[in-house]
Amino acid sequence: MTTFKTIAEFSTISAAHFFEQIAPAQQPIVLRGFAKDWPIVAAANKSPADFVAYLTQFYTGKKAKMVVAPPSANKRFYYNDDLTDINYLSGEERVDLFLGRLLELVERDLYPAISMQNAVISDILPGLVNENRSDFFANLEPRLWIGNEGIVSAHYDGSDNIACVVAGRRRFILFPPEQTCHLYPGPLNFTPAGAPTSLVDLNTPDHERYPLYKHALAEAYSVELGPGDAIFIPMLWWHHVESLEKVNGLMNYWWNGSSAPGAVSPSAIDSLNIALLAMRNLTQKQRDAWRCMFDHYLFKQEIDPGSYIPEHQQHILGNLSAEDVRKIKDYFIARLQK
Repeated sequence: MTTFKTIAEFSTISAAHFFEQIAPAQQPIVLRGFAKDWPIVAAANKSPADFVAYLTQFYTGKKAKMVVAPPSANKRFYYNDDLTDINYLSGEERVDLFLGRLLELVERDLYPAISMQNAVISDILPGLVNENRSDFFANLEPRLWIGNEGIVSAHYDGSDNIACVVAGRRRFILFPPEQTCHLYPGPLNFTPAGAPTSLVDLNTPDHERYPLYKHALAEAYSVELGPGDAIFIPMLWWHHVESLEKVNGLMNYWWNGSSAPGAVSPSAIDSLNIALLAMRNLTQKQRDAWRCMFDHYLFKQEIDPGSYIPEHQQHILGNLSAEDVRKIKDYFIARLQK
């Protein structure tokens, strides 16, 4: 039996404390009772039908993205066996019809995994956020995820994330970024849900095929959250998420990264792909040399590379306005197109 590491838990914490001390440390924490006073949580605690009725009162009639995995997928939204496609269907559906279907499946023994994913709340349920607002994010709209029992395999996001369970229970398994090579990331160009995904099935890992996974498992954290609880997942931390009940809901906030409002393109993952193309034919010695350059200019391991250059000549190493960023991006895009 796996013994997971424990994530630090807080029952009371201020927004100032979180953003000034917790978030910069880039270590996950659990926020017990983060949303315990939200009406959506109160409705979910009564019954699945009350949860659905609470959501439906805000519904405008617009469709949202839905995914459906057959019973043969074992509740896992993932690749097919040869990684040429996904194992679920994706489309748009009316939210009220989806919620009705969710309640119908509660009584079944054999059923598909269904989920409404990454919904922009103001589009489909305006007014919901106003009644369920966090002091941490006065001006940031969360995304909404609703479904039955389902599994999202280990993946990472390019932004910091607070994920708040509003109905049902969810289990999270987290791995720090330094375990990436032990998690066997899948293709960069084709993913089940837009983010690079581990090829290891955490519930039934194939240790012969993925022998290094044991190292990641030794550094894994796990926690189970109930309605009103939240978890802070720093950017690039791998997270495997399981919805444990037949009616589950989650609202999450992304900020400070590629998923954040106003994020600068190209994204970090785009930059990684460009670097892979640029350096794919270099020798190991040449890659090691470039690692030194990246350490100096990007990761700033010892000194800030712009600190000893006159301000008027710092250019990309200094403070840039939005117009400066646009001009530099346009210059490099033009070079890439030649």
